[in-house]
Amino acid sequence: MQRIVVVGTTGSGKTTVAAGLANRLGCPHIELDALHWAPGWQEVPMETFRARLAEAIAADRWVVDGNYSKVADLTWQRADTIVWLDYPFLTIFRQLLERTLRRIVTREVLWGTNRESLRTLFSRDSIILWMLKTYHRRRRQYPILFEQPEHAHLRVVRLRSPAQTRAWLAQLADQRHG
Repeated sequence: MQRIVVVGTTGSGKTTVAAGLANRLGCPHIELDALHWAPGWQEVPMETFRARLAEAIAADRWVVDGNYSKVADLTWQRADTIVWLDYPFLTIFRQLLERTLRRIVTREVLWGTNRESLRTLFSRDSIILWMLKTYHRRRRQYPILFEQPEHAHLRVVRLRSPAQTRAWLAQLADQRHG
């Protein structure tokens, strides 16, 4: 595993897992949200996003997290491994709700000086609403995508619970230090 993409529904823990994986493997962690969002929750122009990503993944080793299909041609083509966080709906919903409320209360600064707020939580742009809209679609899409000929080079690691993910990460750490 030299070039890894971590995917999963919004709130599944992609960034946390990718950061831990990058740390264990001693390679850069590339967060697609950080490359994609500008201040005021504005999307950077597509050319800028793709150029930032192309530069970041030019290295020999990295871990990327994110579901951006509009740049999957870049990441998946260079990747050798996909880690799919395929957790149950209620697990993800709980994690996302807890994370969102924590970010609102602590006023955590996200990409491009953005913050989550109660206003956005209850708007049509709600991260919770986005998860509800995309959860089942992603669970259907990923197995189909993994079977495509252009993705035949990818090793797929499907993790079905946070406990299974923790065990997998611990096993990697043991292998690296053993």
